[in-house]
Amino acid sequence: MCEPLSVGVHACRRANVGPETNVLVMGAGPIGLVTMLSARAFGSTRIVIVDVDDHRLSVAKQLGADKTVKVSTSLNDIPTEVEQIKKAMGGAIDISFDCVGFTKTMSTALSATSSGGKVCLVGLGHTEMTLPIAPAAIREVDVVGIFRYKNTWPLCIEFLRSGKIDVKPLITHRFGFSQKEVEEAFETSARGGTAIKVMFNL
Repeated sequence: MCEPLSVGVHACRRANVGPETNVLVMGAGPIGLVTMLSARAFGSTRIVIVDVDDHRLSVAKQLGADKTVKVSTSLNDIPTEVEQIKKAMGGAIDISFDCVGFTKTMSTALSATSSGGKVCLVGLGHTEMTLPIAPAAIREVDVVGIFRYKNTWPLCIEFLRSGKIDVKPLITHRFGFSQKEVEEAFETSARGGTAIKVMFNL
C-alpha cells in the first residue's frame, strides 16, 4: 500500500500542504482517498472531498473527510456545484487536488480554488482538456502536476509505522492466487462498486 500512498504524499509535497491549508479533493477513488489521508498527515485541518458515487463518499467520510459533496458528470452543473463545495469548505480553498483528471473535475477545481491558491493535477483521465485557464490566471491560481512519485517511501513507511495514516480500510477485497481467484479479483476491481483496493494473499 506504500505504492498508492506515495502518489498522495508526492502530490501533497508538490502542493505544499501544511497545517493551515484547506484542501479540496476531486475524486474519492483509491488515489483520491490516499491523497486525502496524506493531506491530513501533512497537517491539513479542513478537507472536503467530491465524487459522483455515494458509496465512495461514505468511505471518505469514514476515513476522516470533514465534508463530502456529491456531484454530477455534467459540465452545466459546475457553477452550482462550485457554490456547494465552497459552502461545504466554509472558508478559502487553498489547494485542490484533481485525482480524476477529466475536463469537468479540472474545471471545477480551477473555479473553486481561491485566489492565490493551487490546483494539483494528479489523475490523468483526459490527455487533452478545454479549461477556464484565463479566469484562473487572473486570480493567480497556480497549476502544478505530478507523475507518480519520487523519494516518498521512507516517509510513507513512517506514516504507516506511527499510525498517522491507516491504509487498512482501503483494502476492501482479498483473494487467493489460483487462476479462478485471480480472474475473479480482476473482475471485482474492474466492476468498481464497493471495491477500493483488491489484494492477493500469496
